[in-house]
Amino acid sequence: MIQAVITCVIAAVAALVIGIFIGIQLRKRTAEKEINSAEEEAKRIINESIKSAESKKREALVEAKEEILQARNEYEREVKERRADLQKQERRLQQKEENLDRKTENMEKKEETLQRKLTELDEAREEVAAVKKTQMEVLERISGFTAEEAKNYLIDQLADEVTHESAMKVREIEAQFKEEADTRAREILSLAIQRCAADHVAEATVSVVPLPNDEMKGRIIGREGRNIRTLETMTGVDLIIDDTPEAITVSCFDPVRREIARIALEKLIQDGRIHPTRIEEMVEKAKREVDATIKAEGERAVFETNVHGLHPELVKLLGRMRYRTSYGQNVLNHSIEVSHLAGLIAAEIGADITQAKRAGLLHDLGKSIDHEVEGSHVQIGVELARKYRENEDVVHAIEAHHNDVEPRTVVACIVQAADAISAARPGARRENLENYIKRLEKLEEVTSSFPGVEKSYAIQAGREVRIMVKPDQVSEDQMVLLARDIAKKIEEELEYPGQIKVNMIRETKVVEYAK
Repeated sequence: MIQAVITCVIAAVAALVIGIFIGIQLRKRTAEKEINSAEEEAKRIINESIKSAESKKREALVEAKEEILQARNEYEREVKERRADLQKQERRLQQKEENLDRKTENMEKKEETLQRKLTELDEAREEVAAVKKTQMEVLERISGFTAEEAKNYLIDQLADEVTHESAMKVREIEAQFKEEADTRAREILSLAIQRCAADHVAEATVSVVPLPNDEMKGRIIGREGRNIRTLETMTGVDLIIDDTPEAITVSCFDPVRREIARIALEKLIQDGRIHPTRIEEMVEKAKREVDATIKAEGERAVFETNVHGLHPELVKLLGRMRYRTSYGQNVLNHSIEVSHLAGLIAAEIGADITQAKRAGLLHDLGKSIDHEVEGSHVQIGVELARKYRENEDVVHAIEAHHNDVEPRTVVACIVQAADAISAARPGARRENLENYIKRLEKLEEVTSSFPGVEKSYAIQAGREVRIMVKPDQVSEDQMVLLARDIAKKIEEELEYPGQIKVNMIRETKVVEYAK
């Protein structure tokens, strides 16, 4: 049984080995067939590729030959065209050379002709010079003048004629403009003055404080002068206590400090308790009152003139002018008056009323602090206006209202006129005798400095200067020009309110004695 099983297993194994061998042989044959067929296919593909490459090579050669042929044809065509262009340029250059040769020949001929004419001209010039010399000798012999004398004579005659013509023209133009301008200006200024009523001078330059009795003077002075020293130190003023009954004079160049001292002193007298501590309290109260008054006065000025949009600091500076006077005229009232007058004049001539009133109100702004800052009130006013960003036309009007610069705008001229009207009207200002005499002497000195002036007199309080000229040195025509020169010099060198009339007189006298 076991034998039979072993035999079957061996037979099965043998059959399996034989089957595997047969399978391997079959697969080998199949693989060889596939390899052979693949080799044949590869050879076929290689042969086809070789044939295709040869075909493309032949085609590329043909195309290259065609391109070479085409490039050669184009090159030959371009060469032909360039040769044709070169031939044309050669022909053109040849023509230009021929033309240039012809022009050169013509120029040589013209030079010869010109040289010949120049020679003839030199000969003619010599002949003319000789003839002119002969004629000049004949003319000098006939006239009795040399050439230089005759020239000077003609120049003198021409200068006299020109002087006469210029004087006549000046007179004609002045007469023409005066006919229209004087009438119109008088109407405008008279209307403006009539419509603006202002007070006369009433302010004083020192403050006087009344006392209830003379005993109060001792209390104000205090023990060893401590009270008066404290008051003067706190306010920066001088208290003048003299023999004047029941009165004390407060003196200070700063009107604001003087006002503070006056109010403080009145409060102390009213209170009766006068000692250093109480003086300090009253001075502080007086300062607050004056500051409030300054602000109120500035707002009043702005309200009265209807000028809006001013910087608050400018309003305060306007208020400070309440305590400032110029020749006795209150500067704040003067500024308000100038503002009104400028607005009225601007309305009459059709100018900007708002800007004219604004410039008129601010024109003396520098006087509010001119005792604290160096420089003229015009320069200070210009700096303040620019600092607080005022309009440049307003700044220019401030700068030009005393002719520090030439006025360039209508508003500047209006402010000048309004300022002159306010300052020059009767009762507007008062001037001390010394300054008044100096101004008149300076006026006479300026007018007497001109050549040909014999005498000059300042009359009508300095509003007119009467000039006597030497008739043998100044002709009637020269008088017109001399009067204009004198007026210009007065404008440049003198400061005065209003205007000054230059009245020139030329008088000829002949004296003869009968014997």
